[in-house]
Amino acid sequence: MSANTASASEKQKPRFRIPIPFWAQVLLGLVVGLVLGYVARTYDVSWLATTLDKVGGIFIQLLKLAVAPLVFFAILVSITNLRKVNNAARLASRTLLWFMITSLIAVVIGLAIGLITNPGNGSNLTPADGSKPDHAGSWLDFLTGIVPTDVVTPFTELNVLQIVFMAVVAGVAILKIGPKAQPILSLSESVLELLQKALWWVILLAPIGSAGLIGRAIVQYGWDLLGNYATFTIDIYVGCALVLFGVYPLLLATVAKLNPLQFFKGAWPAIQLAFVSRSSVGTMPVTQQSAERLGVPRNYASFAVPFGATTKMDGCAAIYPAISAIFVAQIFDVQLGIKEYLLIAFVSVIGSAATAGLTGATVMLTLTLSTLGLPMEGVGLLLAIDPILDMMRTATNVAGQALVPVIVAARENILDRVKYDNATASPVEELAAESQLQDEPQAVGAAA
Repeated sequence: MSANTASASEKQKPRFRIPIPFWAQVLLGLVVGLVLGYVARTYDVSWLATTLDKVGGIFIQLLKLAVAPLVFFAILVSITNLRKVNNAARLASRTLLWFMITSLIAVVIGLAIGLITNPGNGSNLTPADGSKPDHAGSWLDFLTGIVPTDVVTPFTELNVLQIVFMAVVAGVAILKIGPKAQPILSLSESVLELLQKALWWVILLAPIGSAGLIGRAIVQYGWDLLGNYATFTIDIYVGCALVLFGVYPLLLATVAKLNPLQFFKGAWPAIQLAFVSRSSVGTMPVTQQSAERLGVPRNYASFAVPFGATTKMDGCAAIYPAISAIFVAQIFDVQLGIKEYLLIAFVSVIGSAATAGLTGATVMLTLTLSTLGLPMEGVGLLLAIDPILDMMRTATNVAGQALVPVIVAARENILDRVKYDNATASPVEELAAESQLQDEPQAVGAAA
């Protein structure tokens, strides 16, 4: 009877199945989106343009839906997980130090590219093409905006910086209270697991979402837009590529004594998802799982990756504002000197938390321009091209968020080098399944 059942089951299985890698699905989505966007714009197909807009918008909306609670519980749990790590204070300080070092390198590269290429001089843009943003960021806003006025508004207005502040306070309080706070901690861990599971389902929609997002960008801006921003766009992509494929591998090889190719094999699912979603926070579960696959201890990765997803922004907060400041200064015919370049570096290294892991870097740009005294109308010049730039910026951000835990773990001799050397670029679906399997033994051990 059982043999017949097994035989019937085998007959029901498809004989031939060609799995499509997740990266290929995303790439296919981008190509389809480009074609559909071109058709919708060229032939004025309004229903197709609307469909692309809705598909892309819903995908981003689903990602943002989980951002506020995900950031809060991820940071809270990561703070409490530090108690399980030896030399937690040392690891935290080393992580922050390497965040700053890599950001400084990135901003220097951005400044060098901007000074060499002069991106604003070759465009046909004028100051009249710009417009002031509704609100310009300043250091006072940044510092005073960290502390919320109530516990609800940061979640309704999606102020990630304030959410991080409350999560850190809550996490430290739980550590101080001790065993009495264990029920709250257990609830927080369960909620975080629930949110991550729901976000995995959204992530699997990335191929469809990418088609909508790139198609929407083509419909809205077309190809003509790239003409005035050609040098600027190339500068951003080249700068990010130099950091992503030049600086990061060099640091891995020289500082951590690791094979850079293995890093990209393990981190590629997170990098490609970041390129599509344009959200560091939305990519955070994949980034953390990638870091663990690369041999970073789970307790440390669960702190470093959420911390990085809200503060580590080499693309959005270093390369982009550096080149943008030079671009805006040239459009408005403002001369920048050594003092201004040092200020750009300072803002990029210290103020990167202002980007807060969300789609876009407008807050960081306004903070940089206001610090330099450049016209705020420059923000309006760059908003049109922002979606195209944000893909590469976010991919660079996420790669850095995975890189630093690997470097720190390697230097502190807590990296599992066997896992690192055997890391593979598993599809996102496999990462999700593996995450669930890894959680089960841990739960059994806790119960015992």
